[in-house]
Amino acid sequence: MDILYFVIQQMMYFSIPLLIVALGGLFSERSGVINIALEGTMVIGAFCGTFFINQMQGVLPGQPVLILAMLVSIVAGMIVSLVHAYAAINMKADQTISGTAINIFAPAFVIFVARAIQGVQQVQFINQFRVDSVPVLGSIPVIGPMFFQNAYITTYIGVTILVISWLVLYKTRFGLRLRACGEHPQAADSVGISVYKMRYAGVLISGALAGLGGLVFIIPISTNFNATVSGYGFLALAVLIFGQWKPWKIAGAAVFFGLMKTISAVYSGIPILVGLGIPSNIYKMIPYVATLILLAFTGKNSQAPKAEGIPYDKGSR
Repeated sequence: MDILYFVIQQMMYFSIPLLIVALGGLFSERSGVINIALEGTMVIGAFCGTFFINQMQGVLPGQPVLILAMLVSIVAGMIVSLVHAYAAINMKADQTISGTAINIFAPAFVIFVARAIQGVQQVQFINQFRVDSVPVLGSIPVIGPMFFQNAYITTYIGVTILVISWLVLYKTRFGLRLRACGEHPQAADSVGISVYKMRYAGVLISGALAGLGGLVFIIPISTNFNATVSGYGFLALAVLIFGQWKPWKIAGAAVFFGLMKTISAVYSGIPILVGLGIPSNIYKMIPYVATLILLAFTGKNSQAPKAEGIPYDKGSR
């Protein structure tokens, strides 16, 4: 059972950031704007959040520092996404190229700033954010050790974001209007909905969640940030597509890919896998091979928003 608890806990560390970032991509693409810049936005968000922790850990206790760092990452992600939104919505630039430019810019910018400020590109921090046991819940048999011991508050924040995202998209007027702008923007405009404003809102929410996801990815697995999120932004895009742009399916896809990532990362701690004698490089390839296979079989049934990636011209009908 100890191995099962360990695997599930590790899976949550990898699944939650995937879930948060993929939900960010969902808001952008449901509004009609492709956001390939998730990777770059994660890098900027992770850098700003970890640098804040680096500077403030001696001033504030653990959890308040983490919460404030998450807010910093959210703001940083929104600023980055604002650039993408302006290029895609106002300038009607190719959304794929705009996103790719941000992905190229982000690591170089982070390395430059880190070296200019502290002389090295790695941002160090002390991981003092693990919760040994959540009061009451951590004592529940089976469930407690799986989800409420050796946990991070980021896990529960991720689940909360999932529920809120579903409610916003499917139970509010804002969500209905956002989805309308991604499916039939001309029809939405004809009834008085500002397509530009809704798309800006979608991209900004996307940036906020991607920035947050960058920090959430780094915190449980490292004590430093080195200008990379290991391709997680691109993996989140695969989760978004495999989840068919629907929150609960995205959650299922995030758990699946999180499990694949867990196997590749901690196989050496699982006796059954070690006994198979498979080379370590094979295990490290598992998440990405699984991504290619699943997308190959599910891509043709894609249910992407109809107006996704198409710049909206208010004068055209």
